[in-house]
Amino acid sequence: MPLNKLLVSAACLVFILGCASRPKTESPPPAAKPSSPAQASASKTAPAPAARTDGRKVKSKDGKVDGEIFGTPAPKSKFARLQIGMSRTVVEKLIGGPDDSDTHITGRQFTPFYFGGDTLHYDAYYKREGSLTYSNRSRGSAPDTLIVISVDRKATGRRP
Repeated sequence: MPLNKLLVSAACLVFILGCASRPKTESPPPAAKPSSPAQASASKTAPAPAARTDGRKVKSKDGKVDGEIFGTPAPKSKFARLQIGMSRTVVEKLIGGPDDSDTHITGRQFTPFYFGGDTLHYDAYYKREGSLTYSNRSRGSAPDTLIVISVDRKATGRRP
């Protein structure tokens, strides 16, 4: 019986080490070639979905919170009064409650032996303003620290 346990343990160890030693590739997969001339012309004219790259990294006034701002708020808009690192209650007292909201967990929630914050995000959507993202500072706390301001004047105030 001990021989069977030894063989199973050895097989598991070989499997784990074999998976861990696979070379990782950083190159993206090759793009598929269009099969017809109509597809080729359509792919040239159709724009690819654009990721937001106009964000700028910002620190809070006290320097404890790193955040990001996408776009530039108009001088007299609600979002012009906001700063990264503000609490959710202060923001809602300044500009009012959101038109819609959503909460979701982040990938850090599943990291073993990670006991820090940023495991839960709260997104608040404002009509004709954009969206705000709040994060939690510790694992068990509510998301109440502003980390992302995303300005979008065409926002509907609803989740995308």
